[in-house]
Amino acid sequence: MDIVNKLWGFCNKLRHDGVDSSDYIEQLTYLLFLKMAEERGINVPKGYDWQSLINTSTRSLIPHLEAILQKLRTKKGILGDIFSEPVSRVRNAEILKGLINEIDSIEWTSFDADIVGLAFEELIGKVANEGKKGAGQYFTPRPLIQAIVNVMKPDPLQSKSFNIGDVATGTAGFLVVAYEWHKQNSKGKNLTTLESNRIKNNTFYGQELVQRPRRLALMNMFLHGVNAQIRFGDSLYGKQNNDVYDCILTNPPFGNKGANQIPNRKFPVKTSDKQLNFIQHIIEKLKDGGRAAIVLPDSCLSSEAAKKIWAHYLDSNKSGADVCNLHTILKLPEGVFAAYANGIKACVIFLKKGEITRKMWTYDARKDNVKVTTKSNSLSPEHFHDFEECYGVSPNGDSRRNETTRFKVHTLNEIKEKKYDLAFVELFQSEILPHPAIIIDEMIADYERKILALKKLKNNLPKDKNEPTKKMGKYTTS
Repeated sequence: MDIVNKLWGFCNKLRHDGVDSSDYIEQLTYLLFLKMAEERGINVPKGYDWQSLINTSTRSLIPHLEAILQKLRTKKGILGDIFSEPVSRVRNAEILKGLINEIDSIEWTSFDADIVGLAFEELIGKVANEGKKGAGQYFTPRPLIQAIVNVMKPDPLQSKSFNIGDVATGTAGFLVVAYEWHKQNSKGKNLTTLESNRIKNNTFYGQELVQRPRRLALMNMFLHGVNAQIRFGDSLYGKQNNDVYDCILTNPPFGNKGANQIPNRKFPVKTSDKQLNFIQHIIEKLKDGGRAAIVLPDSCLSSEAAKKIWAHYLDSNKSGADVCNLHTILKLPEGVFAAYANGIKACVIFLKKGEITRKMWTYDARKDNVKVTTKSNSLSPEHFHDFEECYGVSPNGDSRRNETTRFKVHTLNEIKEKKYDLAFVELFQSEILPHPAIIIDEMIADYERKILALKKLKNNLPKDKNEPTKKMGKYTTS
C-alpha cells in the first residue's frame, strides 16, 4: 500500500469539505491518533475513543467529535498534548463518516513504525510546499536535515545521559531524522531494555511556540515510536528551565516581527535581532562540550550586532567557559526556503561549546549552482554530498580537511582582521583592462575589416543596376 498517497487522499477529502491546507493535516492527526491509540493499547476514556466514533450515527458525528476534542484536551500525557487547544474544522458529516471508515479499514500497526512515520512526514512536506498558507515556516527540507545529521552524528549511546534538543521544533524534522540516524547506526548492537527505553523516552527534547506544529511534531515522533518531550512555549521570552543538551539541531524562525530586546535574559550582547538571540540561547542551553548546528539567515554572519556576538563567543577572554569553536559554516544554495522566505540567503553554522576556534571552514554550496526551486530544481541529497565529503568523519569538525574551490579555511587571526565579519564573501577580481588607446586601435581595426568586407561584397554585385538579382528564391529588381 502507498501510505503517502493514502494519507494525501484523506487530505483531499477534507479539502472538498472546505478545510484549508493549513488545517487539514491537523484534522487528520486527531482521527489518525485515535485509531493508532486503539491499536497500540493507549488508554482513552470510554465513550471518547475510536470505537465511539465508529458507532456514532452520521447525524451525530460532528458534535460527538467536538465532544471528544474537548474531553481529551484535559488529559495528562500524550493525550492532553495531542489534543491541546483543539479546533474541529470539519463541517460535512458525510465526508467525515467516509474518512473515519477508510481510516478504520487499515491496520496501521501492521506496518513498520518508520514506514508510517515517514509517510506522515512526507505528507507534512507536501502541505509545506503549498505555499505561505501551508506548514512551510515550520518545516525544514528533509535533504538539508539529513545532511546536517549525517555530519553531526548525534549518537544517543555516546553517554548514559546523552540528549538531543531543538529549541524551535516546528514539526520535529530534526528530531525524527536524528532518531532514524540512531536506528540505522545501532543495527547489530545489542541494546539493553534500559538503553532502549531511555532513548525512546528521555533523549529527544524540543520546544515550540505554536500549538499546531507542536501537535504535528508530537504525532510525528509518536508514529516513529518515540515519546519526545516537546514543551509548548516561547524559547526566548518564556519561562526558562535548567535543561541543557549534548546536541542541538535547529532552524529558528526567520524574521524579526514582534522582536525586541529580552530584559530578563542575561545574554552578553543586547540586541532585538531574534536570530542572534537564538544563537545566544542555544549556546546557553549547550552542555560543556555540547555541539550545535543552527540554520540562520546570512545576516547572522556579518551584521553589526552579529559581529559583536562573534567577537564575544570566539574570544575566551570575554566568554570564558562559553567560548565556542565555530569550526564550519555551510552557505546554502539559493532558494532553499523560497516557499516562505523568498530572496533570503541562508547558512548553517556548526559549533562546539567550551573549545577555542583556531580554524573556521566555509563551504559555499551556492557557488556555480542553479537556484533551488520547488519543481524544476528541487532540493535533493545530491546538493550536499560534496559538503559531507569535505566535512569529514568527525562530528566536531576537527578531522583532516583539504581546501577545494568551494571549501575554504580561515584562521582566527583572519577573522579578527575582518572585525569578526564571518561572511568571507568571495570577490572576483575583474581582468585588468588595457589602456584606452589600445582598445580604440582594436575598434578601428575591427571597423576597417568590416569596411573591406563591404567593399568586396559591393564589387561582386552586378554592374547593371537593372539586372535581376536572386533573393529568397525569387527574382526581384535591385
